[in-house]
Amino acid sequence: MIALPSRHRSLVLLVAMVLTQVLLLAIQIKGERQVRLIRVWAVTMISPLQRAGSWTIDHLGRGWSDYVGLRNTHRQNRELLAELERLKLRNSQLESRAAEADRLAALLGFREAHTEVPMLPARVIGASADAASRTVYLNRGEKDGLRKNMGVITPEGVVGKIIEAFPDTAQVLLLSDKEGGAGALLAGSRTQGPVGGLGEPLLQMKYVSNDLDVPIGERVLTSGQDRIFPKDLPVGTVVQTRPGNPFKVVRIKPAAHLDRLEEVLVLLTRQELEPKKEPEQTAAKGPAKRAPATPR
Repeated sequence: MIALPSRHRSLVLLVAMVLTQVLLLAIQIKGERQVRLIRVWAVTMISPLQRAGSWTIDHLGRGWSDYVGLRNTHRQNRELLAELERLKLRNSQLESRAAEADRLAALLGFREAHTEVPMLPARVIGASADAASRTVYLNRGEKDGLRKNMGVITPEGVVGKIIEAFPDTAQVLLLSDKEGGAGALLAGSRTQGPVGGLGEPLLQMKYVSNDLDVPIGERVLTSGQDRIFPKDLPVGTVVQTRPGNPFKVVRIKPAAHLDRLEEVLVLLTRQELEPKKEPEQTAAKGPAKRAPATPR
């Protein structure tokens, strides 16, 4: 224990006695609200420490909560993004199935409207890898009755012809191929001329005289002269004409969507397809009048 010098002992005793008296007075003295002064001093001294401790604990707790919440938010975001991707994929699949159902319904409706003509539905299962060749492969072949040079169509129009038939598949040469084509005629003037491919989306009608007026938008139909397609099937629509040498250049947009074929119909014969009669026309004609009975 540190010994105090004799000259400081009196001073220390004096200070101790003063502090003791002050404390005793603080214990005895009460304020306006009947609270002892010592308690007021104690509260005054401890309050800053309490506030500092409370602020520190509050901010630490809030920071921890934010950290935990942020981790949960990141996890939820990842789960929501994964669910969104799954929903997008599902939506795409449903749209694809709906489009397929519409195509099959149109195919079935066309077939039922021409029950007098033997035709076989087929699905496109592949295409030629050669950029210069425009051919597709079907999931039908010789076992299903397909033969070389049979015509292939869709409800919209002519597609092409079979150039090779195998037991389970068949190869179809599209109209847009440079070697593809069909006998055709202009619906307005009934002028005939072969329609062939150029290796591009548009077709070209050959041997059309420069003197012939070919309006834009005129329909082009099969002529039946190629002994592959029956007469009056849609081939396409005229989209461009200009004078050429020695014949007019006539460009045609195909009626069938040759760049996105999925289901087609193979014509098993060259029997002509009768146009579907409109209900209005049938109703307009009314019931047939019966001949008056001959009196006996």
